[in-house]
Amino acid sequence: EVTVPAGKVLCEKGTVGREFFFIVEGTASVRRNGRKAATLGPGDYFGELSLLDRRPRSATVISDTEMTLLVLEQRRFNGLLDAMPALAHKLLVAMSERLREADARAFN
Repeated sequence: EVTVPAGKVLCEKGTVGREFFFIVEGTASVRRNGRKAATLGPGDYFGELSLLDRRPRSATVISDTEMTLLVLEQRRFNGLLDAMPALAHKLLVAMSERLREADARAFN
């Protein structure tokens, strides 16, 4: 568990991802190409894509407020998915929802 101040860059687009973040308290902005794409709050998470596909981060996330985060590095994240298949399933469902939303925005 870590606490970060407002204005902290939590992950940056194009960099190698090494952590998964779960928001306990506070809010953060997801930015793509200089534009705000989403706001995340308690119960939301980010950083999983880079851990799953080992590719660079697809967005920058910046804390809007002071935040409390649970942070898992690659090995612990993988261990958690192995130990809790239901969690892996929930991540897949959430990722498919994000993909459908992105497709809808791109083609409308």
